[in-house]
Amino acid sequence: MTSKTITPYKDNPTGKKEQVATMFNNISGTYDFLNHFLSFGIDIIWRKKAIKALKTLQPKEILDVATGTGDFAFEAIKILNPEQITGVDISEGMLTIARDKIMKRGLQQQFKVVLGDSERLPFEEAVFDAVTVAFGVRNFEHLEKGLADIWRVLRPGGKAVILEFSNPKAFPVKQLYQLYSRTLMPFFGRLFSKDKAAYTYLPESVVQFPDGERFASILRKVGFSDALCRPQTFGICTIYIATK
Repeated sequence: MTSKTITPYKDNPTGKKEQVATMFNNISGTYDFLNHFLSFGIDIIWRKKAIKALKTLQPKEILDVATGTGDFAFEAIKILNPEQITGVDISEGMLTIARDKIMKRGLQQQFKVVLGDSERLPFEEAVFDAVTVAFGVRNFEHLEKGLADIWRVLRPGGKAVILEFSNPKAFPVKQLYQLYSRTLMPFFGRLFSKDKAAYTYLPESVVQFPDGERFASILRKVGFSDALCRPQTFGICTIYIATK
């Protein structure tokens, strides 16, 4: 994946997986607010675009990996109206908020969430028409293993739609984004979140992530027959569409 594994808590001896779970438990209460605030609300547009990539497939059964507080899954329900969507996440803190949203929206029959490891999905082979992941794959401890498991649970002909931050390449967006992610993002993260390390780790993890065609090639390597990259907003984010 990368030569160096980036973790949220540098002095903590536990593995990345455990640290990521702790981090998201810590920031779950402010996560939604900070997500929209730090992206100026553009993350909502990215989610809509990513979900619309599944419109022609019309999936009945969807798995949302690293579902967090459920925003990507709720968007899928609005746009695609699947029969069933299942969200899986490693953080109980995030899932508590997701369950509260599900109850408030009366979607208990259509959307359920389970605590689980994204790299060892607790599902049989070939049971989902589509798998979605928003801003989650760069937190995998073993990227290829996690992507291979997504491939495993997809039905033949099914699609994985992955939304992830990427590193802008063009001047001056590259320089402005680096300045923003290294200074303003950690500042506001510390201001609103009780976890000081989280919003330093998050931009660091973007820098280390093998984005663009490098990520598409990993998707092909683990078994996907096709993988497309669609950069968004000057390359700050990318939508990946992979077919089994």
